[in-house]
Amino acid sequence: MTTLNHVAVTVRDVDASTPWYRALFGSDPVLDEHTDAGFRHVVWAFDNGTLFGIHQHDRPLEGEDFTEFRVGLDHVSFGCENRAELQAWETRLDELGISHGGIVDAHYGSGLSFRDPDNITLEFFAPPG
Repeated sequence: MTTLNHVAVTVRDVDASTPWYRALFGSDPVLDEHTDAGFRHVVWAFDNGTLFGIHQHDRPLEGEDFTEFRVGLDHVSFGCENRAELQAWETRLDELGISHGGIVDAHYGSGLSFRDPDNITLEFFAPPG
């Protein structure tokens, strides 16, 4: 199987979401452009080569705020090496004033869930041990 190359989520206001994600990731995006395909995208690159992008389409959005209870995306999870890295992210979220559910431990690993400005569920996840 190949690795995950990128994830892109649609946001209501890319100008409002860009600084939020910039603060979360602690880095500037590697790309910010309006495409001929009718959307603007802002993209971050992670050390492992995975890309994460936010998109704002030219056409009006349909529907209400994001919910994981509709068909489609449930959440996006960012991998952590271990629980110590997960705890560092918990501290970082607290510093940024981003509310979260705290670290939840399970037999398959530990997760830290939170939401972006459009209510999209995001998570940091560490394997067990």
